[in-house]
Amino acid sequence: MTLQNTFGTTSPTAGPVAPHWRCRGRELPLSRPLVMGILNVTPDSFSDGGRHESPAAAVAYGLRLVEEGADILDVGGESTRPGAAPVAADEELARVIGVVRGLVEQTRIPVSVDTHCPAVARAALDAGAVIVNDVTGLRDPEMRAVVRAAGAGAVIMHMQGEPRTMQRAPAYTDVVGEVYDWLQRRVGEVVAEGLAPDTLVIDPGIGFGKTSDHNLALLGALRRFAEMGPPLLVGLSRKRFIGDITGAPVDDRLPGSLTALVWCIWRGASILRVHDVRASVAAVRMATALAGASA
Repeated sequence: MTLQNTFGTTSPTAGPVAPHWRCRGRELPLSRPLVMGILNVTPDSFSDGGRHESPAAAVAYGLRLVEEGADILDVGGESTRPGAAPVAADEELARVIGVVRGLVEQTRIPVSVDTHCPAVARAALDAGAVIVNDVTGLRDPEMRAVVRAAGAGAVIMHMQGEPRTMQRAPAYTDVVGEVYDWLQRRVGEVVAEGLAPDTLVIDPGIGFGKTSDHNLALLGALRRFAEMGPPLLVGLSRKRFIGDITGAPVDDRLPGSLTALVWCIWRGASILRVHDVRASVAAVRMATALAGASA
């Protein structure tokens, strides 16, 4: 069975995609692009580090993102910015679990945990999260077992190297082909291990072991990734390559982020991971309406 036959129907813009994303029994419809709001509970994330360190502040901010229109909340307790040092599992757990629990108690919006640590993923799922967003692409067999046992949704992301070293000298012969082949192979492997195809989402990992030219090449080829089969998630909000192109500092990259977001929608992205939820929701609505008008 090919990957395209494993997944659902056909998008008017991008080819075969699943009609929904199944996450622990919940089916998130993909009839329009979903906005995943970023909620970092870290002291050192590249854009919002230190702003939501207390659980109460983080939960309040997450609820604000829901009011602004977020479809999913993605909670992370370890920075994955270039050069970031690893965080001990106990520290990550202390940062994340109370926030996940508080959000689950106060909103029906699905909660994702952004982690590559199986213990953190397991505890977050026990606290009510329904998605695991793993920047290492479910490389750890224990992580795959945690996701499979819970029936959780999972984001499989490509990253060359690790956060501490990934931007020192990223190199590819053919970045589009290599990232595509890695994601396709990875999806096939985890499905063969028993993860349900409709629980999986792919992410080409913009900015994770890629130069600005690599990122632009991947964005130019997004339609190919969207046609692989699993829904496509893209996270490029406020990233360095936007600053490289526009000259804007991290807190002034909204125009560039929104322009790239609209491009991603028109090239078949199903989920957009963003910092600026209100503006991104408006951009998604406008881009979707224009795509429908041009059909």
